[in-house]
Amino acid sequence: MTNNYELYKVFYWAAKTGSLTQAAKALYVTQPSVSHAIKQLEDSFGLTLFYRTSKGVSLTQEGAVLYSYIEQSQILITVAEEKMAALKHLGSGELRIGGSDSLFKHYLLPYLEEYHQKYPGIKLHLNHGTTPETISFLKEGRIDVGVVRMPVVDDQLDVMRGITLQDCFVAGEHYKELKGAVLSMELLLQYPIILFSRNSRVRMAITELFQSYGYEIKPEIEVGSVDLLIEFARKGLGISYVTREFVSKELEEGSLFEVQLDVKLPPSQVGFMTMRNMPLSIASSKFIELVQ
Repeated sequence: MTNNYELYKVFYWAAKTGSLTQAAKALYVTQPSVSHAIKQLEDSFGLTLFYRTSKGVSLTQEGAVLYSYIEQSQILITVAEEKMAALKHLGSGELRIGGSDSLFKHYLLPYLEEYHQKYPGIKLHLNHGTTPETISFLKEGRIDVGVVRMPVVDDQLDVMRGITLQDCFVAGEHYKELKGAVLSMELLLQYPIILFSRNSRVRMAITELFQSYGYEIKPEIEVGSVDLLIEFARKGLGISYVTREFVSKELEEGSLFEVQLDVKLPPSQVGFMTMRNMPLSIASSKFIELVQ
């Protein structure tokens, strides 16, 4: 079978549009050429890939299996073409980054501002999501770089270490009697605790730490943003577990203070994820250089 790629491309568009006519239009060829290409592909496999219907064509079970692979290759080819276009120069193109709201706002914002000043022609696209969502965005080709809390273990990804962050418990004026005191876990748990929602890396880490000492940390309030963790603690609704670097302003001005524990709280590392064995665009490389 000669020129497999052209045959697969015809197959892809016929399957995608459900029409030999529409596939021919998309590829700027004649409909008989499309029919001939599909017959060549079917003959080479010895399988029927399409049912012919009154409305067009639909995939057989075997055709659907082939399409699941061909679709992935088409996505990669599209991404490759976009990368090539962006490689021409940094006067145009785009940088697509995925990560959590808190990392964008409290960690990446200064870098994004500096990047935009240096390369105003590059469009910035930020995709907000949890760590699993960000990994999916990367594998689907929707982002170039993912910024997440580590650890991330995935054979398809390269992960570069970023800064180390330290999480801590903080409270507002309502709990001023705790200033300067060193609390045991047991004593801390007598106060209302405010934690980030269940699917976060930070939440998992503090839950595991308390479990390792035989305690279960049950939050009285769960929230979905760092801003709410900060605000609820300031209002005296409880003691929040947050990233110290994200509340530096509040700690400095005194609207929050750190609640000390008699055990060491685990630090967390930020990681920059990219797809393994796929070259970075110049736009992405410049961003990685900037944050490192």
